[in-house]
Amino acid sequence: MSAVTHDPGVGSRVGTGLAFAVASAASFGLSGSLGTALIDAGWSPGAAVTVRVLGAVLVIGGPALYALRGRWSLLRDNLTFIGAYGVAAVATAQLCFFNAVAHMPVGVALLIEYTAPVAVVGWMWLRHGHVPSPLTWVGSAVAAVGLLLLLDLGAGSTVTLPGVLWSLGAMAGAAAYFVLSADERGGLPPLVLAAGGLLVGGLLICAAGLVGVVPMALAADQVVLAGARLPWWVAVLGLAVVTAAVAYTTGIAAGRRLGARLASFVALLEVVMAVLFAWLLLGQLPVLLQMLGGLLVLVGVAVVKVGERDVRAGEPELACVLAADEDLAGQ
Repeated sequence: MSAVTHDPGVGSRVGTGLAFAVASAASFGLSGSLGTALIDAGWSPGAAVTVRVLGAVLVIGGPALYALRGRWSLLRDNLTFIGAYGVAAVATAQLCFFNAVAHMPVGVALLIEYTAPVAVVGWMWLRHGHVPSPLTWVGSAVAAVGLLLLLDLGAGSTVTLPGVLWSLGAMAGAAAYFVLSADERGGLPPLVLAAGGLLVGGLLICAAGLVGVVPMALAADQVVLAGARLPWWVAVLGLAVVTAAVAYTTGIAAGRRLGARLASFVALLEVVMAVLFAWLLLGQLPVLLQMLGGLLVLVGVAVVKVGERDVRAGEPELACVLAADEDLAGQ
């Protein structure tokens, strides 16, 4: 039993999964600063996200086709799955968040959206019988307090019913992203799932723009990053390559190695990285409470990681399967 639980291959898979998860969180975290630079230059949020998503398809479309290596049946057999990923994990999360921030402050909307890890824990418990350990709940609570401090909501923040409902939709989309990213039963390479999902999601966001759900406005003015004036396409390139192509691909790779539950908690580092990038690129210096919040998020994630290890130790007969895809194994 112990030989299975302590299989070095399992540890290596978890280690690379954590590396992918941190890379994904850092990549996603950069999107706020680059998007803000474009918005300040005259772009609408919807236009920024559209070029981000569809630009990423252009970046990874070729490598995704190469990853298929002519296995078109693999693509055909997973069209429904790819469509679900594009609708839920990309389009729903983006569109709901845009509508949420139209009704209430960004920080409040983010706080609700980032309850997604708790939703993932509940889903895996109710749907798949994966009972969370006490440490998972402790880590969740610590990370939640950290998020409250990190987002620096302030006393003047207001909450509206439409804003809460839209934010819950964004949370559901984010939770779907983690659950679907961890599902490798169809055998789709991460690049193929990312490219297909981003294409579907990008087209849906474009359709939302055409019918007026998401305002679309472009501008050719320069953007300001780290105190320097740069061409607008620099920010667009960063959004497409780093915050979409790299972020989604590494996120899928992380989910398949860590499972949806642990990957969703490591993804909370995105908020920490967003604050850090805002400081470096936009000059938005974090206050002391935000720094403390970032530290608590890190502590919470570490506690959840220990809790996940305890779950595996308590179920040695499933250790290898759980390490590969603990959330959807055996379905």
